Amino acid sequence: MPTQLSLNDVSVSRGDRLLLDGVSLSVRPGERIGIVGENGAGKSTLLKLLAGMELPDDGRVVAVAHGGIGYLRQTPGLSPDHTVADAIDAALAELRAMEQRLRTLEAGLGASGPEALAAYGELLTAYEARGGYEADARVDKALHGLGLAHMARDRPLGGLSGGEQARLGLACLVAAAPEVMLLDEPTNHLDGAALHWLEETLRAHPGTVLAVSHDRLFLRRVATAVVEVDADRRTLVRYGGGYEGFVAERAAARRRWEQAYERWCAETEALAETASTTARSVAQGRPMKDGNKMAYDRDKGRVQSSVSSRVRNARERLRRLQEEPVPRPPEPLRFAARPGTGTAAGTLVSLENVRVGERLAVDALSVRAGERLLVHGANGAGKSTLLRLMAGVTTPDEGIVSRRGRIGYLAQEIPVNRPAERLLDAFRRGLPGTPEEQRALLLSYGLFRERDLHVPVGSLSAGQRRRLGLARLLARPADLLLLDEPANHLALGLVEQLEDALAAWAGALVIVSHDRALRGRFTGRQCEIRAGRAVAGQEYEAAGTRSI
Repeated sequence: MPTQLSLNDVSVSRGDRLLLDGVSLSVRPGERIGIVGENGAGKSTLLKLLAGMELPDDGRVVAVAHGGIGYLRQTPGLSPDHTVADAIDAALAELRAMEQRLRTLEAGLGASGPEALAAYGELLTAYEARGGYEADARVDKALHGLGLAHMARDRPLGGLSGGEQARLGLACLVAAAPEVMLLDEPTNHLDGAALHWLEETLRAHPGTVLAVSHDRLFLRRVATAVVEVDADRRTLVRYGGGYEGFVAERAAARRRWEQAYERWCAETEALAETASTTARSVAQGRPMKDGNKMAYDRDKGRVQSSVSSRVRNARERLRRLQEEPVPRPPEPLRFAARPGTGTAAGTLVSLENVRVGERLAVDALSVRAGERLLVHGANGAGKSTLLRLMAGVTTPDEGIVSRRGRIGYLAQEIPVNRPAERLLDAFRRGLPGTPEEQRALLLSYGLFRERDLHVPVGSLSAGQRRRLGLARLLARPADLLLLDEPANHLALGLVEQLEDALAAWAGALVIVSHDRALRGRFTGRQCEIRAGRAVAGQEYEAAGTRSI
């Protein structure tokens, strides 16, 4: 029986929040599906439904694969008191059981009848189809490909870092080679070499893959189709043609929205004109012909009746259009330059002989007006500390940090200092203009909807807090932008809008990012943080056609 994965009229709620409302989806054998959507939209829930870990409130989920279904959770669920070898054995438990059953059947084949021989043949065929004989070799290959070849098999799981645990879980799943792989953010904690290995492994997988990911290069290289979990409509939207098809359809949807808005504006304007002028422009002061008052009154009555009907129809149509308006598409994101004679000139920030404990040491580093700097390095190297120093959030233990001009800073994690404060009030704080102007400005970015404006900041998701931080950055003119992992927690479409805004930004920019697509478009200087020390790099050009 071939692989079957489908949802039929499925609804799922979390508390009083409806995530999926009567959705249906089918996945063909051998497809590689990328799953995208806003934070909290229900992407992980979708995988758990297919894995059989959760049940829908309504509807039916079919997930059948005789070659097994493997699920990689976003956060590894490995017990700390077991070893690396235990984790591998658990992942291969089904294959180990099949192998043991084969040995048992083999021992009795000489005295068994045709039924036992047939059972042995079926089991052997299934075992070979799962690659049972190569399972241990796949473990070694996966550990090597994911940078874990050095890891001792007797090492306790509790002694592994979060990144090591995630990579071990991924290695175990790939080694088990289930017919269906369900992966939740598999690219987290992977360096470039490991990402390339994973992409090639999944492309070569003969079965079916569904992967939740925000990594655009991963989706472009792996996905044969994309499913978007639409949080607003609580539904699933499938796009063919891989990630490129998803991008093209999203652009086409934007054009259709713009055209619909233009038609709505034109029709409402025409109807309003009809309703206000038609009655005044027909049969007013028309002279009688041949002194025939009866005919004049009769004709005038018919004209007035016709005019009245046309006005009523126009007003009714106008009322219906205004009750269901087509909203204006948000303008493209744009960072504001500092008002006045132009951006500040000269050096905007400089660090000399700076030390922050054992975390970071910078002998000399400066950023001038209009310059662009990409900061990179391993996790925990000190990249965020460098940006906090530049922004004035962190004070060095030694050395001098000098700043001039206006600096905009987007932290990697957005703190919640006033959890009861409403979203609109948090945006408005310190911003010039009337409350209505500030409200209109926030809505113009397309980052939030009207219904979001009065939600307490403490109730916002990580992605919503990120968008709030971005909105405050967009609204305040700056000479220098400091962006720490700006793509984190943002939906794919918004990340690309942000990239376009940065490409058009004429001021200075310092950016920290693991996003491969964003880094591939970057032009300017680079600085590596290696073992807590800043190492200057060379100027380099972006690989793509558009630059940041």
